[in-house]
Amino acid sequence: MMAADGTVTKTEKTTTLSIAYLEYGPRDGWAVVLSHGFPYDVHAFKEVALILANAGARVVVPYTRGFGPTRFLASTTSRNGQQAARGRDIVELIDALGIERPILGGFDWGGNASCVVAALWPDRIAGLVSYAGYDIIDVSGQKLPAAPALEKVFWYQHLFQTERGRKCLSQNRRDLCRILWSEWSPSWRFDEATFTRSAGAFENPDFVDIVISCYRHSFGLEPGDVAFQDLEARLAEKPRITVPTITIDGTKDPLKPGGTSDHSKMFAGFHEHRAVNAGHNVPQEQPRAFADAVIRVREQMK
Repeated sequence: MMAADGTVTKTEKTTTLSIAYLEYGPRDGWAVVLSHGFPYDVHAFKEVALILANAGARVVVPYTRGFGPTRFLASTTSRNGQQAARGRDIVELIDALGIERPILGGFDWGGNASCVVAALWPDRIAGLVSYAGYDIIDVSGQKLPAAPALEKVFWYQHLFQTERGRKCLSQNRRDLCRILWSEWSPSWRFDEATFTRSAGAFENPDFVDIVISCYRHSFGLEPGDVAFQDLEARLAEKPRITVPTITIDGTKDPLKPGGTSDHSKMFAGFHEHRAVNAGHNVPQEQPRAFADAVIRVREQMK
């Protein structure tokens, strides 16, 4: 399937999904897998992917479960958005594509899923670029309140705990997500065409169920799939990440006030922390900075 900008969407089957993805660069290039978050899609990484492809990388950018053309293979499969499921999706995709030890990069949900892979399956990847910090959800810690100013920013997460929130997301997904884009990247002046290009991914039939599942599980209010209990138990132990890693903060991101430089103790081996002039959507706001971080991680592999 070819998009208006000429990019071709490919698909690959895993045990539960037909994962749609974009691919850039030579197939024999050094491998990178870039994972987007909510409420974004693969286009958040377009400029990053082009920069890396020009540097010789094979770049794979998948639509996460519940977004775009990615689909569940069976109607009976739980529409589960928890972090262990999304991390396993990445591992199964790189297996299906025959990719050996890629560098992972991600932000928001994609950063979370990439950190999950780095923590649970470090032998499967060569390095990590994570926005923001050690982005593994502490489900038990999420049961405790944050500062009131931050709870205010998390209004959407609180909304999604209710059936009213599910209906709001279902009926008003584009308007709600446009508000989040504006709030989280206060200095980014995106145009309507840019938003519309990504908002099409929110029409996936599983979008609402996956989003609601993700945020209810992360609050400890939904148990998640029993198949992932052991993985979630390992994540609850807060394993350190051992692969070469660069973490990035956006200095204007209201979701991460003060940044994540204090996460350094969660990384063993090579680790750099960088701050860039951006909001939450660093790959789209500052693509060169994100791409440079991936290239820097690659240098640690030589």
